[in-house]
Amino acid sequence: MNYLSLVLRNLTRNKRRTILTSLSITVSVFIFASLISLPGLINQVLRDRATSLRLITHSKASLFYMLPESYRHRIETVPHVEAVAAYSVFLATYRDPTEQLGVLAVDDDHIHDIFPDWEVSAEAEHEFQSMRTAALVATNLMKVYSWKVGQTIMLRGTMYPVDLQLTIVGVLSEAGAGPRIIFRRDYMEELLGRPGTANLFWVKVDSSRSSPEVIAAIDEMFANSPNETATETEVALIKNQIGNLGLLLNGAKFLATIVIFTIGLVAVNTAAMAVRERRHEMAVMRAIGFTRNSIIGRILVEGLIVGITGGVLGCGLAYLGFEVLPRVAGALGPLALAMTLSPRIVAYSFLIAALIGAVSGFIPATLATRGDIATELRAI
Repeated sequence: MNYLSLVLRNLTRNKRRTILTSLSITVSVFIFASLISLPGLINQVLRDRATSLRLITHSKASLFYMLPESYRHRIETVPHVEAVAAYSVFLATYRDPTEQLGVLAVDDDHIHDIFPDWEVSAEAEHEFQSMRTAALVATNLMKVYSWKVGQTIMLRGTMYPVDLQLTIVGVLSEAGAGPRIIFRRDYMEELLGRPGTANLFWVKVDSSRSSPEVIAAIDEMFANSPNETATETEVALIKNQIGNLGLLLNGAKFLATIVIFTIGLVAVNTAAMAVRERRHEMAVMRAIGFTRNSIIGRILVEGLIVGITGGVLGCGLAYLGFEVLPRVAGALGPLALAMTLSPRIVAYSFLIAALIGAVSGFIPATLATRGDIATELRAI
């Protein structure tokens, strides 16, 4: 019987214990890989927006306060401003009243200039500008609801007591726009009786170097008015909005460490129980000529096999989880899309799983074979 066959035979002596130990490592690696990947989300989103030339002008009181739509024309006169678009929130549901969709209204001009990351085709943009009830829908929502370009959909408003009848004229890049539906703000104004307000304004500047000057000019323009503004870069807004989330995600590192340490202790204890049951076998093997190091090596290999198996399964589950997440957690928007399992995290997770398996075999085997053969045989 060769070396590998002997190792596999020992692993299958107690199949339930081997499977449960491997699964415990699988779960720990899955949790570790998932949690340790979370803190990188914010950095990824910020990196994606670092080169953005967009500024956001909103109410100084809060993002939830409205601004007069007339502000747009005044902002357009500021030097270094290339384009401005008003932006309003209109939440709605489609068929299922418990599933709320992110529906947003935006001015129909300057779509490509201000939102190039939406990747709207020239044909779709033309249709959006020419059709009052036109809508642009994120690719993921198109798949979820099996919508097609040219289809007319009816959305029931939840934020406002009006319904939307929209015709899909194009798709949005999920990475740039998130899971959203975009429609024309003039249509929203018409449905709401033309209140003449907007949640915020997207401002396109000619250069990132111009941003501080433009920010100061816009906020000074509306200082001491009934609707004062706060203008900031897209990166600054994201940092402010997800600041508390960042603390939570960084805390995930500590939780991941606790999980992996706890599961490691469980695996070592389980392996120790298995080794204790084989003390008679190990004493006999030493008596007939097997060296202490060869016995420890066999048990070490057994532990490595269990650990590596758990590592592969755990990393596989984490990868599948990040692949599925954007489809089931649309509310996270770009955050869900930024969730990826990097090769570095996979390597760390795999090495930790192998280390747990190796330690769980090495320590019990070393302790069980440290005495002399005669003493071990008499003890048994």
